[in-house]
Amino acid sequence: MIDDVLGIPDQLRDALWRIESARLEAAPSAGLFVCGMGGSAIGGDLAAAALGDRLTGPMGTVRGYALPSWATPEWTVLCSSYSGKTEETLACFEAAETLGAKRVVASIGGPLVDRARETDVPVIGLPGIFQPRAAVAYMAVVAAEVAWLAGVAPRLHTEVDAAAAFLAEQKETLQQQAREIGALIAGAVPVIYGADLTAPVARRWKTQVNENAKAPAWWGEIPEADHNELLGWTGAAGDERPAAIFLEDRDQHPRIARRFELTTATVKENAAAVVRVETAGETRLERLLWAVMLGDLVSLEVARQRGVDPDTVEAIERFKEEMG
Repeated sequence: MIDDVLGIPDQLRDALWRIESARLEAAPSAGLFVCGMGGSAIGGDLAAAALGDRLTGPMGTVRGYALPSWATPEWTVLCSSYSGKTEETLACFEAAETLGAKRVVASIGGPLVDRARETDVPVIGLPGIFQPRAAVAYMAVVAAEVAWLAGVAPRLHTEVDAAAAFLAEQKETLQQQAREIGALIAGAVPVIYGADLTAPVARRWKTQVNENAKAPAWWGEIPEADHNELLGWTGAAGDERPAAIFLEDRDQHPRIARRFELTTATVKENAAAVVRVETAGETRLERLLWAVMLGDLVSLEVARQRGVDPDTVEAIERFKEEMG
């Protein structure tokens, strides 16, 4: 799985090639819904964050069985399910058909691709060699490119190429930083905070610790956390104290920067450890993906500390079987 993370630069380039191969047609839309769960959904959040204020229309992620009640046929619906078996995404695919909305599928196969082929819905084929959560680069690039085709964002393909080159240069630095962070938070439950660009990255860090390290973790967003979660830290004591990780962006709003400073000072006394990370890179996309790679590597370092296999997902598989 470390190789999968370090392979993200090549995966970014491959994602662009796969999208070109799908021969999608531009379809100006009222907005874009990215429907998915877990690692297939986070791509929509990451793409929207990378685009930021360059979005010219609404773009949202749907994690569930239905589209919003106010959805109209003028929207584009991207159904992302790496396995092609995710029941929530299959339900959204059918809901989009009933609505009459433009649909696009990203998957390796399964019932979702079968249904798409039957109804002439374009499919972006993904390589079936990863755990679903390890395909994050593909899902983010697909969401960004479909946003462009839907007419709600500029195209980021040149930034994707540049980000791939930058991340390839950063591999050793990222691995070393991941080891250092892992040592600092060893044995503690991490609580990861982000803001704006890094908010979905914080969510990604949290879920990667959950799945790879088989350990609890939590995430929050600043400034919202300063209005409630801050008080929770005042009651942390003893071995129950969590570790705080702050994901900061060099181009963040000055008031957000001030909030990070004050929040760090407030929680420091009652935290097992405090880690502040500042993103590296020129573009928003580079900085976002740099932070994603770092978080994935940190989660694998925590897995190594705990002596667990990051690849296995037995509890999730059992749960799916019980759902039927």
